Amino acid sequence: MNLQQYFPVLLFIVVATLIGFALLTAGSLLGPRRPYAEKLSPYECGFEAFEDARMKFDVRYYLVAILFILFDLEIAFLFPWAIAQGTVGLVGFWTVMVFLAVLTVGFIYEWKKGALDWE
Repeated sequence: MNLQQYFPVLLFIVVATLIGFALLTAGSLLGPRRPYAEKLSPYECGFEAFEDARMKFDVRYYLVAILFILFDLEIAFLFPWAIAQGTVGLVGFWTVMVFLAVLTVGFIYEWKKGALDWE
């Protein structure tokens, strides 16, 4: 096996890493440091970050996160199918249709239960 064939890949990884570190360093050195109350306020969590960890908070944050992961994984499964759609034939097509039907039933269930309603 000839390792010289992998040199462009190694070079790409090294250059990308160097550019990434250079941009992070430039941002930390040149970026402004002016914190203010709105910038330091909690974002989407609903409570202060460094208070009592046993305090109650709304479960809807978890429901939204779970729904996001569900539909994100759906897309992750659909991309390979879309690329190989010509080679999988009717069996692959109907398999994906069953997969989408199950996800649609789950989405309708969540919708009817009110998980998507935000007050």
